[in-house]
Amino acid sequence: MLDDYAAPDSASPSHNQPILRKVDVVILGGGLAGLSLARQLTLRSDKTILLLEKRPQIPPPRQKVGEATVQLSGYYFSKVLDLEEHLLQEHLMKYNLRFYWKVPGSDDSYEDYSQSYIRNFSNIASYQLDRNKIEEELLRHIRQSPNVTLETGISGLAISLSQSAAHRVHYTYDGTAHEAEGLWVVDTTGRSRFLARQLGLQKRNMIRHGSSFFWVDGLMNIERLTGRSLAQTRLNKQRCMTGHLPVWLATNHFVGEGFWFWVIPLHGKTSLGLVYDREKVAADDVATPDKLIDWVCREFPLFARDLKTRKVLDHGVFADFSYDCQQTISGEHWALAGEAGRFSDPLYSPGGDLIALHNTLIADCILTSDDRQLHAKVGVYEVLMRAFYQAYVPSYTVSYEVLGDQECFALKYAWELTIYFTFFVFPFINDLFTELDFSGPFLREFAKLGALNRNVQRFITSYYRWKKGQGGAPSQPQFFDFTELRPLQSSAELFYRVGLSPAEAASVLKHEMHNLTEFARFIVAHVYSVVLGDPNLVTTKHFVEEIDLNEIEFNAEFTPNRGRPEKDNLPHDWGFDAHCLTRLRGTQEVVSPLRLSDAPDELVVIAK
Repeated sequence: MLDDYAAPDSASPSHNQPILRKVDVVILGGGLAGLSLARQLTLRSDKTILLLEKRPQIPPPRQKVGEATVQLSGYYFSKVLDLEEHLLQEHLMKYNLRFYWKVPGSDDSYEDYSQSYIRNFSNIASYQLDRNKIEEELLRHIRQSPNVTLETGISGLAISLSQSAAHRVHYTYDGTAHEAEGLWVVDTTGRSRFLARQLGLQKRNMIRHGSSFFWVDGLMNIERLTGRSLAQTRLNKQRCMTGHLPVWLATNHFVGEGFWFWVIPLHGKTSLGLVYDREKVAADDVATPDKLIDWVCREFPLFARDLKTRKVLDHGVFADFSYDCQQTISGEHWALAGEAGRFSDPLYSPGGDLIALHNTLIADCILTSDDRQLHAKVGVYEVLMRAFYQAYVPSYTVSYEVLGDQECFALKYAWELTIYFTFFVFPFINDLFTELDFSGPFLREFAKLGALNRNVQRFITSYYRWKKGQGGAPSQPQFFDFTELRPLQSSAELFYRVGLSPAEAASVLKHEMHNLTEFARFIVAHVYSVVLGDPNLVTTKHFVEEIDLNEIEFNAEFTPNRGRPEKDNLPHDWGFDAHCLTRLRGTQEVVSPLRLSDAPDELVVIAK
């Protein structure tokens, strides 16, 4: 809470003259964001840093949540912060993300669940972080730097921001009044949000989700949640789809409409937690570890084989965790990073990514000495920071319910991951976000993508709602590798495009926008091939080329037009199996299915 930082320390004598320290940067908060920023600055400069933390101990004795990284954050911690050896020794390399759906009639063994995944490891390693361990390692490096002063257990924090001179920071440390002057102040106080509160920058968003989570002793290997023997598990014919890698290394998601339950392995323990739309799950039903365990074992009975006998090590709850911020960086030399600024949702683990992105932009500003250049950067970087965050929001406000269906979620996730690889990971591994020559072309393409993304998310959600009304589901577990959708695999190949100039990278982005627009066309074509009951529609050239991506709106009702010329039945080549999703659909019965020859010329793929 804010009071933990701001509360006055009555034990400190008010008549004492404060101890004054002058530094280049004052970082408020010694969590992952603050420690990472300090590490990044010490690796790149000799800036003097004062790091202030309210807690008496870093890391704290209680376990910290937020363990999973993805490509951008994995690259940041391992390559940018140079922690790769530590990550490989003390943490687990992550085996992508996997998602599981119940199959009607049987749900008490691992083999009973449908799965979607990416079978091959990524070219950019990601990790399952024990947050306490990595913060301890960051702290070790920081203490070795002569340019960093760390003071923990502080209280009575007060800040006077200046528009033209050094900022003044007042606080009590070890019973003594202290004062610091810093050319920069960066708030990484997490949910205390010290500067956002002081400056009135807090802002609500539309994401109203909650979370309840806990840790248990030992590894929970989800492949062991079965009635089969080890030999039967090894020789299971499903392995022709899943392979032999240890799936417990993944962030495993057991999902339903508007909720997901994570299983994340750490050394010696397992992190488990539920994230839910508050309209779908009552917070009180999952408010304690016992309640959550009971809920999970009812919803996904395979966990009853193991979970109720486990020792719970720690737990936590966020009733409503998401928020926005009006501004996160200023030309007046202050900034907010990590959860001190914005937080969206844990799905896809964006928290570490936003730390990496914000810290990189903030560090670049701190290291910029020319005021004119600094103000130019701050203007662009604030737009970038806001754009990064807003790009995630439709995933959580528009299409969260799509988690309830394997086919619809395959479209959603592959689409979102293609965007992520192209517009987040590719520029970051090329150090392009701090190149102003790149920012303009990037933001222009990103703006185009924003409108398209919202339309695609709404379209998939409408299809999901239509599909629910049709009934039917696969009677056997289905297995799907997201990279069967070729546009996703194509975007992952960008990880090998390194060392590009801003102009070269801008050209690549423009080309990759074509990849994304083609993917959007495929999503629309696939959906209408199902709605109209015509599998050939998805590969019909005339139909595909007539799709207007500016006005995508789902409409299940079309007026038949029987006068289509035969030449319109030419095939469209997608470059991959356009029917790869068929096995995920089940046995919906479409009333009065329309064939391609019956469809209208407009086919109102757009309902104006």
